[in-house]
Amino acid sequence: MHHFILTPSTWLGEGKIQLNMAEEDLAFCTKWNISQKDNTGKIECVQEIQVKGLSDIMHNQFFFFDMGPGNFSVELDNPHLGKIVGRGLITEKVIAWEFRSPDIGFEGFEMYEKQADDVYLLHAEYATTDQLRTVIRGKVWQEKPS
Repeated sequence: MHHFILTPSTWLGEGKIQLNMAEEDLAFCTKWNISQKDNTGKIECVQEIQVKGLSDIMHNQFFFFDMGPGNFSVELDNPHLGKIVGRGLITEKVIAWEFRSPDIGFEGFEMYEKQADDVYLLHAEYATTDQLRTVIRGKVWQEKPS
């Protein structure tokens, strides 16, 4: 069973962001705050991303809903992109989702592959019509209570 996204908790992560317009990879850390499922069946997740060397913390808000056997819907609310709805899938080892929004020229996917000890390897790719491509690789793990 998956705990990431599906169980109210806090997850931490780290990795590298590769931008096709930049020479070197950028290190990042992330924090996911996952809320309890609300009375409509939606799970709200707030993601913070801190890129090493940048003072701004980026925020994404996700809503996971219409959870069915093996699939779900996801809404991303981002200050730069607005709201985008995508589709996701869940298997025994993977939680993944994709967005395709031709009207704003944005598409991409995120895949979280479960490892032993509830660590997930992350691979994500996003692209815009102006040829900006972002590849993200890293891992996330559940924060242990102190």
